[in-house]
Amino acid sequence: MSQNLEKSPRGASRRSFVKRGLVAAGATTLGAGLLGKGIAFGQEEELASDASLTKGDAALLRFAAAVEILETDFWIQYNELGGIRDNEVSGGSGNPVYTSKLQKLDQDFPQYIHDNTDDEITHERFLNAYLKSKGEEPVSLEPFRVLAGSAATGSSGKPRLTNLMQLTLDTSWWTRYRSSAHNPDLEPNFKFPQAVKGLSQGEFPALPRTDADLHPSAHIQAIANTAAFHMATIEQGGSSLYPAMAQRATSVEVLRILISIGPTETMHFQTWQDKAGAAVSPPLAPLTDPTTGLFFPNLEAPPFGGELFTANLIMPEPCPFLSPSLPRCSVIRPTATKGVAMGVVNFLTSMGLFMGQSPEFFEFLKQLASEADAARREI
Repeated sequence: MSQNLEKSPRGASRRSFVKRGLVAAGATTLGAGLLGKGIAFGQEEELASDASLTKGDAALLRFAAAVEILETDFWIQYNELGGIRDNEVSGGSGNPVYTSKLQKLDQDFPQYIHDNTDDEITHERFLNAYLKSKGEEPVSLEPFRVLAGSAATGSSGKPRLTNLMQLTLDTSWWTRYRSSAHNPDLEPNFKFPQAVKGLSQGEFPALPRTDADLHPSAHIQAIANTAAFHMATIEQGGSSLYPAMAQRATSVEVLRILISIGPTETMHFQTWQDKAGAAVSPPLAPLTDPTTGLFFPNLEAPPFGGELFTANLIMPEPCPFLSPSLPRCSVIRPTATKGVAMGVVNFLTSMGLFMGQSPEFFEFLKQLASEADAARREI
């Protein structure tokens, strides 16, 4: 635990800066402007209304709840082996070898895993509790908790909903967010280059499957690198999902929920994009996994380089938005609403996250997605 809690100068500095900034904001901007006149800290706000949800709003929240349950499941797996275990995120006992390889990417990696896991747990619980408060059926995926997770030291051995052992990752989000010329909302058929091409061409573990995966050193480092790219890949999807669904919400309160949870997913994305960047920069890159042949290139060296592959460029580059005739704007992309829920199901399925699941599982997810995609904002 002491190893997990050790803070690097870089990590401590970053968190201290953020903390000081938030305190300053609370004393100035928030106090003077955002809270408005007559609203004080600690003053409770009642729910907007006791009215029932529209069919569409309920469907949006049910799909969001299902996605958060799935996220919680795989984040708990990461936390068991590589995060900090406490009364907020319990389970497992940690794997020192795997954790040390994650900390090669950032010394604070275990803390970030813990906090991301805690966030997803709260999202899942809140969404289901809100649905129940409105007389709607909450979402449960417990009948589908049938997959085996890691058998390496540190795992709880509990049955899982998701499979982190055979991932195929589309890392084109890397260049999509660095491109200043293209936006998939305007050019849905444009192909953005992959950051780590090999991850899109095979099936790779993001956790040690057994203790046999803990060596050689380059192999377990490649597994940790895969985890970092998987984390960023997942969270960029959430960054798009919530604003896309919010455009279909009818209730102001449901809109508030979606636009309040969504930005936390973007915070996660930016964090993990930074960690993934360490996996494709010196001194860790280039790296070839001697067991699987998976190659992590140095994106700072030829034939890469340039803005599309810059490792520390973790804020969205301005790009075309809404219309090519308008000035470029730094935005989340994509945020188009058509078929977004089914797109998420297909995206998660194609990465191998549900490999081994039953036909009933896929049928249930697709039904939730279909209902969410049918939601329309009612005026």
